[in-house]
Amino acid sequence: MRRAAATAAWAAAAVYSLGFFDVLMSEQAFGDGADSVPAPACRDGFDPDTVRGLSHHRSSYLPLRFDCVREDGSVYSGAPGDYGWMNAASASLALSAALLVIGVGYASELRARKTPGAAS
Repeated sequence: MRRAAATAAWAAAAVYSLGFFDVLMSEQAFGDGADSVPAPACRDGFDPDTVRGLSHHRSSYLPLRFDCVREDGSVYSGAPGDYGWMNAASASLALSAALLVIGVGYASELRARKTPGAAS
């Protein structure tokens, strides 16, 4: 169970870091040279009607997201679908790791109680 907990923790960290660096790169690309405003994450892969009227963007590292805001206040995700699975996967893997660590502690406590002559 300890190996499974460590593997789940490493996997959670790997998935989260993938999303973290994606948000970081989108943030770095904004305002960096010609054709970088609005943020490329808000423009690339979207039709012109969606991109029309962009005013700014908001990014977050917990939970992972990169939102593009239009002048009328409406918002769309700068990476549709990407951050949703990353947030869900990293959270579920971290929860699994925590539950496995709790299970390891419970199993060792149970073994200690079943051992004859164990001090109470």
